[in-house]
Amino acid sequence: MRVSKYLNIAVLLTLAGTLFSGYLAGTKFFSATCAFGEECPIFLGYPACYFGFVLFLMMFVSTVFAWATKVSTKWPVTANIMIAGLGVLFAGYFTVGEIASWFISGFHAFGKLGLSTCAYGLVFFVIILVVSLTVRDKSNATITHPVASNKNETI
Repeated sequence: MRVSKYLNIAVLLTLAGTLFSGYLAGTKFFSATCAFGEECPIFLGYPACYFGFVLFLMMFVSTVFAWATKVSTKWPVTANIMIAGLGVLFAGYFTVGEIASWFISGFHAFGKLGLSTCAYGLVFFVIILVVSLTVRDKSNATITHPVASNKNETI
C-alpha cells in the first residue's frame, strides 16, 4: 500500500476515533456525566476520555497535515504507530480493569453500548495500529527519496 492510500484510510480512521472520543469528552466536560451511563475511569485526576481524545486528535491532525501536503515519506505512519501504540496501552489498561464487571454483570454492565467506551477506544487504537504496521512492513510501501542522487534509490 502506498503512503498516499494509507493517508486516505488513516484520515477516516483517526477522524472516527476523534469524533467518538470527542463526543465522550465533550459530554463529560459540559454535563459532568458519562455519555452512555457508565462509570468514567479517572487518570491523573481527569476522565480517561480526555486523554483518549488528545491521542486521537494528535493522530488526526498529523495525518490530515500529511494528507493535505501530499507527504510521500513514512513519518505519518511512524507517528500513528507510536501514538496508537500508546493508545492501546492506555485503553487496554482500563479495559482489562473492567473485565471483572463483564463476568459479574454481563455486557449490560456498560449501558447502551454493550461494551465499555474504553473497550471501543481500544478497538479504534488497535485498528489504526494494525493498519499502520501493515503499511510500514510491506515491501511495496518503500518510497523514493526526492533528493536522492539516484532517482531509483529507495529508503
